[in-house]
Amino acid sequence: MAIEQLLILVKPDGVKKSLTGNILTKLSEARMLIIGSKVVKVSKELAEAHYQQLKDKPFFCGLIDYIQGKIYGAPWDRVIAFVYQGEDAIARMRKIAGATNPEESDPVSIRGAYGRITTKGVYENVLHCSSDLNEAEREIKLWFKPEEIVMPIYPTKEVVVEKEKKVIWA
Repeated sequence: MAIEQLLILVKPDGVKKSLTGNILTKLSEARMLIIGSKVVKVSKELAEAHYQQLKDKPFFCGLIDYIQGKIYGAPWDRVIAFVYQGEDAIARMRKIAGATNPEESDPVSIRGAYGRITTKGVYENVLHCSSDLNEAEREIKLWFKPEEIVMPIYPTKEVVVEKEKKVIWA
């Protein structure tokens, strides 16, 4: 069995319904390591990059609003992002997460237990799990900086960045 990493997001509907603890408890059954975590207010650019493979779908704009939490408003307009690592992490965590469509999901899976499809057709499936190794790497690099992950998982390099605007504590 190979050691893998994947991105898991507790989506805004999961945050709004206070399901983060329940989701983490269920994910802990896989006995994986959390090697990165943070709360993220999702920008339109990040949302569009995350779902780039769906940009030609008619539901794309609604999906972007959903992951940004626009349909819930503040303070629910955020996600909680995790990088998990372990043996066969992707397959094992996706089984615990359940099918993308909550109605097709095993009732004991996270999406089967907590997900729903709204009357407007929005899949409120409470979490995202990377689908394969390539997507996992793309998504982890999109959502996390190397220093936000507690162990090296992909090659890095040091660069000097000048004129970078940063917000610091006053």
